[in-house]
Amino acid sequence: MLTVEKIKELFEALNEKLKLRGDIGEIGIIGGAVMCLVYQSRKATRDVNAIFKPTHVIRQCAAELAASYHLPTDWLNDAAKGYLQNTFKRQDVMNLSHLRIWAPEAEYMLAMKCLSARWDTHDREDVIFLIQFLKIDSAERVFKLIESYYPKKQIPPKTQFFIEEVFDPKEKKP
Repeated sequence: MLTVEKIKELFEALNEKLKLRGDIGEIGIIGGAVMCLVYQSRKATRDVNAIFKPTHVIRQCAAELAASYHLPTDWLNDAAKGYLQNTFKRQDVMNLSHLRIWAPEAEYMLAMKCLSARWDTHDREDVIFLIQFLKIDSAERVFKLIESYYPKKQIPPKTQFFIEEVFDPKEKKP
């Protein structure tokens, strides 16, 4: 598991690698890394889901860090990039000399987490946290928020069931 401290250490090491190469990089973190670094709602995450550029350079540097830190090769990955729309505001997380790290705004994180709606991950806890953080009081408001980022046809039925379950009075309240 990657703690907040370990993620920051890895980003600083990545910055140093970019500096030595004379490259400038940008990483947009999503998922658990945002929940750890931005909201401190979790102590650790399994990996860092992100989009990054220059893609080849960041991948190569991340692979080198994986070897030297004894991490899985996919500690930094872009597996969730299919969920991203380019319609959200970005907030800076870290600005280093050769690496900028940003995250989507909370509203977009909530929409994205609801869209992925994975039952076997931290998505439920993350959604509940973000609903409370944003002071959203109904499933209808969550649906409207999702539709402000994603076309209705891209929203799978599981998302509706997921949100309804989160707001079910028999379940733990958000």
